[in-house]
Amino acid sequence: MANILVPTTGATDWKRFLADPEKQWKRGYSAMAAALSWEAADALPPEIDALLGGSVELMLAIPEHKVALPGGGRASQCDVFALARVDDATIAMAVEAKVNEPFGPTVGDWMSGASKGKIERLGFICSLLGVASPPPETLRYQLFHRTAAAVLEAERFKTDRTAMIVQSFSQDHRWFEDFAAFTALLGLEAARGTPLQHILPSGMPLTLGWAVGSAAFV
Repeated sequence: MANILVPTTGATDWKRFLADPEKQWKRGYSAMAAALSWEAADALPPEIDALLGGSVELMLAIPEHKVALPGGGRASQCDVFALARVDDATIAMAVEAKVNEPFGPTVGDWMSGASKGKIERLGFICSLLGVASPPPETLRYQLFHRTAAAVLEAERFKTDRTAMIVQSFSQDHRWFEDFAAFTALLGLEAARGTPLQHILPSGMPLTLGWAVGSAAFV
């Protein structure tokens, strides 16, 4: 059953959850880098821990966690979904791991010839985040649906806070400008290794962050 989880015995246990394991499970790719990083930490990786502030305890981490969104059958698949405690608060967090991979299509490309389902989905996400729909076409759609996944899981698990963190293992910070453009839509100025705080329309605090992972895992 999908809702019954078994603890990992090492990074290789993450491989079977990938959409294309033979293509994606390689050194230099984000899937393996994230798995090695999280397994080595046996907690939150230090660069993510630092973004959350306070005393942090990882309670649960799920690789390749799928979150259903309205308007279609394809879920938002988080590289890692985590539940953590930060001081006296609980937080639900979606992590998007990157090495050299881009964030995928822009909103404009994704919405080209859009079906009713896509229009519904984008409208739902924008309402959740408190931004106008449609958003600027040049922004990356993946950042929208991954953040929405974090918010929805925070609501489902009834946590106090939510977060969407990009865990980038690129030492030259590839695609940071796309993350910065997304955060600017929320009135936030991105900086690597710095948490950005935003209050959602629901009143829930959202943390966005760009965490720089160790090159040792690439």
